Amino acid sequence: MTEALYHSDAYLKAFSATVVSEDGDGVVLDRTAFFPGGGGQPADLGTIWQGGASFSVHGVRRGTSGPIHLIEGVRPRVGEAIEGEIEWPRRHALMRAHTALHVLCGIIFRDYGASVTGASMDVGSARMDFDLERLEADFVARVQERMTEEIAAARPVQVRFLPRAEAFAIPDLIRTKVNLLPEGIETIRIVDIVGLDLQADGGTHVANTAHVGHARIAGYESKGRNNKRLRLTIE
Repeated sequence: MTEALYHSDAYLKAFSATVVSEDGDGVVLDRTAFFPGGGGQPADLGTIWQGGASFSVHGVRRGTSGPIHLIEGVRPRVGEAIEGEIEWPRRHALMRAHTALHVLCGIIFRDYGASVTGASMDVGSARMDFDLERLEADFVARVQERMTEEIAAARPVQVRFLPRAEAFAIPDLIRTKVNLLPEGIETIRIVDIVGLDLQADGGTHVANTAHVGHARIAGYESKGRNNKRLRLTIE
């Protein structure tokens, strides 16, 4: 299996690796900093170099033996070394958006006990859906005020890995309404916004809530009787 460098160091921009196989429309590496997407976070883009040739990675998808780096046309040679670099401004913007969503989730779970029913993010924006019956302007204003406070509090964002049994002994580890973690995963990656939010998560985050910048609730809407959506703009 591919070593997922993005799981332990979200700030790693460039790396060296070896091409281990071709898989359909891309290549599999023995190690990678390219996040393959998941949990509402899009996959990374970037470039791979081998010798004097460069290859544009226009997407990444998950495969049985590891992330598949999608490359059109000629691909890097199997068995040989490469240098890879992710498109950092885009990745960093997605990290900021992802952490902003965890801040939002932490506030609503702590203060209102509502679980998450869905989420997605893009550069400069994000949305999260909650198991809430009502969502009104005064509620949104209170959440915005608390969100601004929590981001300014400069809470550290820490990552650690726990055996499955130990992880699931943590109360409220799963903040989604449905547990999406496959049964076969024996080591659980935990993302902890210290003092606010602690949950299982596989995506990339900034190291401190202050690095999110300004996150503004740009809109809200009902997606069903007990499904309410908040949209964020991250500036």
